[in-house]
Order: sequence, then structure tokens, then C-alpha cells
Amino acid sequence: MFNLNKTLTVVKRELRDKLLSKTFVIMTLLLPIFMFGILGFQTFLLTQESDEGTSIELIAEDGKVLVNIQKVFQERTFIQNGYYKVNYFQKDSSSLQSYLEEKRDELLSDKLTAIIFVPSSALENKNVEYYSKNPNNRTVFDKLRDMINNALVDTYFEDKNFSQEEIEFAGMRVGFNTFRVSTDKDVEEEGVGNLIASFLFTFLLYFSLIFLGTMMMRAVVEEKTSKIVEVLLSSCSSNDLMTGKILGTGITGLMQMFIWLLPVIMLITTSVFTLPADFNLKLDMGMIVYFLINYFIGLMTFLGLFASVGAIFDNDQDAQSGIWPIMMLIMIPFFIAITSQNNPDSALIKISSFVPFSSIIVMPARMTLVEVPLWELLVAIVINIATFFGIFMLAGKIYRVGILRTGKKPSWAEVVKWFKYQY
Repeated sequence: MFNLNKTLTVVKRELRDKLLSKTFVIMTLLLPIFMFGILGFQTFLLTQESDEGTSIELIAEDGKVLVNIQKVFQERTFIQNGYYKVNYFQKDSSSLQSYLEEKRDELLSDKLTAIIFVPSSALENKNVEYYSKNPNNRTVFDKLRDMINNALVDTYFEDKNFSQEEIEFAGMRVGFNTFRVSTDKDVEEEGVGNLIASFLFTFLLYFSLIFLGTMMMRAVVEEKTSKIVEVLLSSCSSNDLMTGKILGTGITGLMQMFIWLLPVIMLITTSVFTLPADFNLKLDMGMIVYFLINYFIGLMTFLGLFASVGAIFDNDQDAQSGIWPIMMLIMIPFFIAITSQNNPDSALIKISSFVPFSSIIVMPARMTLVEVPLWELLVAIVINIATFFGIFMLAGKIYRVGILRTGKKPSWAEVVKWFKYQY
């Protein structure tokens, strides 16, 4: 039976130890700095990435295509100022291979960035050939693709009595302006804000579950090996101790998550920050509250698993080797949640948002991308609560036996037998 007073005493001890610990303070402050730092560093790298001095040889099989390519290219500023150096040639496909052999050394030594060959068939299928030491250079692709396409369109319609405006329209890409249709709101334009929020929720769940889970496991191992647990168990039962540790760490994690989400809460509740028009974040406090409730239930579930692993083993090394099944229960849903950004209404995402353990990570990611009915959100919470109680009972049996057991490392078959012990 649980003793509430003793459990609360353990909870207070856990809160005091963790909230005042350097690790908690550092990680609470460091994670947002780290995330914004990564975004800033990535932006810096993109701005510093330079393709100045790119040297291209553009070969066309058709003379008209070559003339139009030169015309389109020479209208671009980065060609005019010598940022890209482009030489134009007309050759047929039969002489291309021998020419490539002549240019092999220049391509390999980076004197020549690439050779682009536009065959006559490109006027039918728009397929061109790109030869380079680095054939996956997206920077060059993105700059030249539309230019070559426009030249092909100009050539194709040249003798068909179309105006220049019609030809330019034919060469334009289709742009999608996306709008979200929901049950109780007006149709609203969708931006990238919810995609970023989906990734943010997924990453925070993944990081926090692993960070606090491994912290719990190490604390249990340390108490076991240092014999502190024997002193603690002299004043409370193993159930009181485990429950108090899980609740204390769970409350700590909830406070930490709330602090991490404060910038998001300020974004959706105040006008302090002004977002770019295309960001268009569509979140409300109901989603934040659901996320925190879901997180607290999920965290306590995984803390029970990590605590039971810590109770099984006598040292960190053995415990680390024993947590891989738990890590899979976090990592697999994490990757599923990341893929939800492509199609959050796919069968895999819908099913995963109701599967025990997976629901903890996948449902928050899904609800930021599409409107999820209230009953589905409630069912997911009920499933997570049921999972928590199931894990709590199993973890309690393992913790009760393992916390005072020392000596030989137990096999998993032996651990299974612990479930049958009567107390």
C-alpha cells in the first residue's frame, strides 16, 4: 500500500535535488540557446556558402537553343558581373564523349565546375545532361534550371506566333498558396509556422524523454551501488520511493518543458513579437495545454521504464546496454513524427497516433499540421494513461526486487520471473 506522506516526502526530495542542480539549470537554459544557435549557424553557413568563380561549359546540340540560352544567361546579373563564367559551344551528341575525355582533368581539378549538354531531344522531354566532379551541387542546379527551361520554352514557341508574354507565362512554375479548412474556423492561409512547430514539439519530446529518463536511470543505479537506497527504504516502501522519484522527476520535467515553451506561448497570446507574413503560426493555448498534459503522462511512463532498468543493474555500463529497447520506443515514434510533415493524414501517422508509446510523440506532431477531432485527442490521452498504469505496475515489481539485489548481472529471463514474486 502507498503511504501518501512518505511519497510526498520523496517527491519534495527529488524536486529539491533536481530543481537546484546545475544540470537542470544548465539544460533548461542551454537547450533554447542551442536550438537558436543551430538555426543561426545554419543561416550563417548558407550566407557564407559561395559559388563565386563557378566555371561552366554549356553545350547545345541545336543552334537555336544555344542562341536562346546565351540570351537568357546574359540577362542575369551574376553572369554579367563574372560571378559565373559560362562558355557556350555547339556540338552533337556523337562527339560529346571524346570532348568529355579531353576535359576530364579540368573537371577533376576544379578548373571547370561542370559541363552541361542540352541535346536536341530536350525540346521534347526537357532532359539535359550535367557532367561534374560534384554532380549533386544543388546551388548550381537551382540557379541554372529555370534559365535553361526558359531558353527551351523560347525556342519551342519561337515559330508558333505566340507573344513574348505568352511565352514567359508558359515558362513559369506553378505556385501553391495553401489554405487550411477547419470545422470551427474560417478558411485561413497556411504558412511554414506549423511545420516548424511540429518539428519543435517532436524534438522537445524526444530530447526530454531521453535526457530525463537516463538521468532517472543513473540516479537509481547510483543509489543502489552507494547503498543509499537501503537507508531510504528503512523509512519508506519501495513503492513509495519509486512513485516519489517518478512524480518528482515528472514535475521537474513539466516545469522545464513549460519554460522551453514560453516563447511559443508569448507568440500566440501577445503581440510582443511580429512574425513574417509567410510564417503564419496557427496554434492556440488548447494545443499547448494538451501538449503539456500528454508530455507529463508520457514522461512518467518512460520514467517508470528507465527506473526499472536502473534497478536491474549494478553499474552504468550494464544499464546503458539494457536501455536499447526503451530507446527504440522513443526513436521509432520520433522518426514517424518527422515524416508526418509530408502527409499527416496518412494511415501510418493516424495509426501511430493511437499506438501506446508512439502516441506520446506522434499525436502532438499531427495535431499541429491538421485539425484532429477532439475525440481522437481524448482517446490518445486515455491510451497513454492506460499505458502508464500498466507500465507502473510492471516497473514496480521489477524495482521492488531489483533495487536491493546485487552481485551477478541478471538475465532477462530471470527478470521476467520477478513478475511472479508475491509480496
